[in-house]
Amino acid sequence: MALTAGTYPLGPQTGRLLLRTSRSGVGRKVGHDLTIEVTRWSGEAVVDPADPASLSVTVSVEVDSLTVREGTGGVKPLTDSDRAEIEKNAREKVLRAAEHPMITFRSTGAEGTPEAFTITGELTIMGRARPIAVRGAVEGDRVRGGATVVQTQWGIKPYSALLGALKLADEVGVEFDLALPAAG
Repeated sequence: MALTAGTYPLGPQTGRLLLRTSRSGVGRKVGHDLTIEVTRWSGEAVVDPADPASLSVTVSVEVDSLTVREGTGGVKPLTDSDRAEIEKNAREKVLRAAEHPMITFRSTGAEGTPEAFTITGELTIMGRARPIAVRGAVEGDRVRGGATVVQTQWGIKPYSALLGALKLADEVGVEFDLALPAAG
């Protein structure tokens, strides 16, 4: 399926937006590497295959929609109680959703081909806007890709526990896997 000119809606109805975290610190064996899904998000991509550099993408994420889907590693399996505590900490302590309910991305440029493209843009987290590059590719009827967010670049203190012995790594992977919808 080829990308045709048009405006494409983005959101949970078209695919998944995932965050992947890892652990660091001497207590990392206790914690889990997490897969967190954003369950409420929206955006659009404006595409013109005749002018790939004109690609425009906007995405808005509701911070309080972060949902822990999987936890790997650790001494014990992740429980429902662990998931609830992690979600609460991420929303309230780390990202302060009450003060900053949305994370947004707005593209500023694009280059490459459908098989390998880079979208540059501005990612705003907790009111702080910083440049970021998102890599991706069209694979059959899917668009897949991602970026790495270094939390401290946005003023985020990575979560820690056990008096700092267990820490969330500063780098968080952001991945998307979207169906190619019909252009509107």
